Amino acid sequence: MTDDLPTNPALLPAGLRDLLPPDAETEAAAVEQLMAVFAGHGYQRVKPPLLEFEDSLLAGSGAAVAEQTFRLMDPDSQRMMGLRADTTPQVARIATTRLAGAPRPLRLSYAGQCLRVRGSQLAPDRQVAQAGIELIGADHAEADAEMILVGAEALAAIGLSRLSFDLTLPTLVPLMLDAAGIVGAQRNALAHALDRKDAAAVGRHGGVLAGVLGDLLLNAGPAPRALSALGAADLPAPARALAARLEAVVAHVGAVAPDLRLTVDPVEFRGFRYETGVSVTIYAPDRHEELGRGGRYLCNETEPATGLTLYPDALLRAAPARMARPRLYLPAGTPPASAAALRAQGFATIAALGDAAEDAMAEARRLLCTHVLRDGAAIAVQPA
Repeated sequence: MTDDLPTNPALLPAGLRDLLPPDAETEAAAVEQLMAVFAGHGYQRVKPPLLEFEDSLLAGSGAAVAEQTFRLMDPDSQRMMGLRADTTPQVARIATTRLAGAPRPLRLSYAGQCLRVRGSQLAPDRQVAQAGIELIGADHAEADAEMILVGAEALAAIGLSRLSFDLTLPTLVPLMLDAAGIVGAQRNALAHALDRKDAAAVGRHGGVLAGVLGDLLLNAGPAPRALSALGAADLPAPARALAARLEAVVAHVGAVAPDLRLTVDPVEFRGFRYETGVSVTIYAPDRHEELGRGGRYLCNETEPATGLTLYPDALLRAAPARMARPRLYLPAGTPPASAAALRAQGFATIAALGDAAEDAMAEARRLLCTHVLRDGAAIAVQPA
């Protein structure tokens, strides 16, 4: 019998990873740029705890992420706690408790880490960074449009401008199926066909809705074409109201940012189960992962709200590469005032420690510096 091999201390659980230099600093700087744009539009930052009691964390909209929530026992209170899998439910709790008396509409922003029980094939990470905004207490098309416009401005601040904002109405298809009385196996088969974008299967299982659903499915794409199909469709009153809201949102966005690429998929209904109206998913060209998503929901199941969550990890994979902060080696004896002036110019200063190195250039190269201070000037490090 052989002893077990020692565990590699660098080995991490599946879906978790270390973020190393310079990537960790790049992500932090990008998040602060996003948050600065949010703050400029009046979104005030909140910081909910990573852990909460299970009964409050999973109440209301939090129930939608219950299956993705890690749970553990609080040794102090002996009550079950959960690690947040999404920040929106926590912000909703803050809005309806600690900030219940604050003037509406309430604009809040947040940034932090979430932990999920499992990743997906396209997004295997289980620890996910989030930065987002919530607009609570306003049920207007302008509020839905503000999520898109502020999100686009924030993404432009980190170099992402060629984006697609994919608008959906997650409750449209269920409303149509309810009005048509489609239930049971037929409903499941039709939902599966719509999810797979299988027009032939939609025709087989759609019944009285086969024609209208097939037409909406085939016209998904650029907003004008999809909205035209929605306008011509025979929809029940609740679904017609949703379509009118979507049209108003597109008009508001177009009036402010006419070059922003908006697409519409009227029969797409995937997403968080708490979404109740116009929803948005953000993509970059030639990338399949979501850069952000959001939409309308009910805060504490009663108060109208809408929000947008951006995913910094995905954003940095899509954004143009950023130059790392230049690293400047300071030989022993460099005056502190000179070092401070160089940091003000954007350098990260790496001060010599202990005995002076015989070859400052070689020492700067060894410490992965890009520059070395020589005769009061920053000189680029030369290859060996």
